[in-house]
Amino acid sequence: MSKIRHIAYRSADVETMANFFVNALGMTITQRRKNRAIDLSDGTINITVLPMLQAGPNGEPARQGVDHIGFTVEDDAEASQRLESTGAKKIATIELGSPAHYEAKYKGPEGIVVDIGKWVGTEPVK
Repeated sequence: MSKIRHIAYRSADVETMANFFVNALGMTITQRRKNRAIDLSDGTINITVLPMLQAGPNGEPARQGVDHIGFTVEDDAEASQRLESTGAKKIATIELGSPAHYEAKYKGPEGIVVDIGKWVGTEPVK
């Protein structure tokens, strides 16, 4: 079974957006990244506030809002196979500093990007 554990949000003002999640919703900052991204957690789910890009990976215009959704799964290989069997294409594997913080990105229907991975401040799948 997959569990949503990560939502990435593109913001024109990363600090203001992170402060909103902290002050209005009680989230905790778990890390500040070199690329200016800020990771927050409610103890179960991670929200990463990402800075705006000049353009997307395929030259599409930059946009604010949800960038991608991350799932923690019981079996990464099985989940990868299921994604690919539905037509999703693997677009990246990112090692984020430790085995407890990585993600594999897939592009699915309508261009949605989903990750399989683990993120700081998230609860494991039980």
